Amino acid sequence: MSGLEKSLFQLKFTAKSLNRQAAKAGKEETAEKAKIKKAMQQGNNDIAKLYAQNAIRKQNERLNLLRLASRIDAVASRVQTAVTMRQVSGSMANVVKGMDNAMKTMNLERISLVMDKFEQQFEDLDVATQYYENATSSATAVGTPQEDVDRLMGQVADEAGLEMQRDLPEAAKAKISPTEQEENGLNERLRALRG
Repeated sequence: MSGLEKSLFQLKFTAKSLNRQAAKAGKEETAEKAKIKKAMQQGNNDIAKLYAQNAIRKQNERLNLLRLASRIDAVASRVQTAVTMRQVSGSMANVVKGMDNAMKTMNLERISLVMDKFEQQFEDLDVATQYYENATSSATAVGTPQEDVDRLMGQVADEAGLEMQRDLPEAAKAKISPTEQEENGLNERLRALRG
């Protein structure tokens, strides 16, 4: 396992750990909210305020952990792209060596096979590059346009039957997902790469 692959593993592990910690903070936030309700029902408003402060602190902790996990996941996607590019580059270097050997012997059948393999490697590189660029751009929370985020939140709210408030004008007007034809084409190319 190379240094990049070790780094990729470590990044994915860290992101998963941060997501677990965020889930834990979310549960703690919910527990604090329940304590607020109970304290208010018992008439202990001072204690309820303390629980409210704890709930807000846990909510902020959860959001910060999720933001950090998202950023680490974006970096992991970039590292994955680098690992894939290195693998494809190595394969292409082997094909070029094979072409050199074939050219020396001038065996037309062998030259044709090597050229076909080269073209296939080039297509695979193109598909992999396109896939990882799409994955990286969608995983990078910092580079995501706010209107897309608002639109997605509006869709989720509509699906859950909730009403969005204040900050989200015109959130659910456009679709985010690619067309079915584009998705089928990408899925076929990805299956061909894996197969």
